[in-house]
Amino acid sequence: MTTIGIIGAGNIGSQLARLAVQHGHRVVIANSRGPETLTGLVDELGPDARAATRDEAAAAGEIVVVTTPLAAIDTIPVEPLVGKVVIDTNNYYPQRDGHIEALDDETTTTAELLQAHLPGARVVKAFNHIRAADLTGHAAPVGTPDRRALVVAGDDAEAKRVVSELIDQFGFDVVDAGPLAEGWRIQRDTPGYVARFTADELRGKLAEAKRYRDQ
Repeated sequence: MTTIGIIGAGNIGSQLARLAVQHGHRVVIANSRGPETLTGLVDELGPDARAATRDEAAAAGEIVVVTTPLAAIDTIPVEPLVGKVVIDTNNYYPQRDGHIEALDDETTTTAELLQAHLPGARVVKAFNHIRAADLTGHAAPVGTPDRRALVVAGDDAEAKRVVSELIDQFGFDVVDAGPLAEGWRIQRDTPGYVARFTADELRGKLAEAKRYRDQ
């Protein structure tokens, strides 16, 4: 049993919490409004889940999911996450986040921004190209024909292995896109974004994204 800290209790965070307790993990979940606002979700999740502050979720989690809007990156606690595997689920939407020059000109990615904020953490990009409802709706056991695949990207091989095993347990095949800098291949408006693909199909979509950028 692993303790998974989740910072952000929106659609993605809540669904990941459901998958985590379903597969025997403990969950410590936080949002920006305070633990008392998560009573309903925690009651639904059961005894292996509790609400907490961001700092508490970061400290408690052996794996920590950051699933907040980009504007909240600076609020993510730094010290409790040193050495930990941190999953970044974020996407950049200028209409929501405001324009960020380094993302507009594609000199960095959202996960690299989080890694820069958390220099001691081991950030892995994952769960950013699937609709929240599909996290539970599309999950399937290992060996299921045409099982849906999800991408990971990261600079730490061991961290990617940990996250890949979690994704597989949650019900999805895994495609490794490479280092964090390659996470752009599955960001908003790329061929593999949001739609359902098998592992082989998704690898093709990652390659297609590069061809589009190189044109």
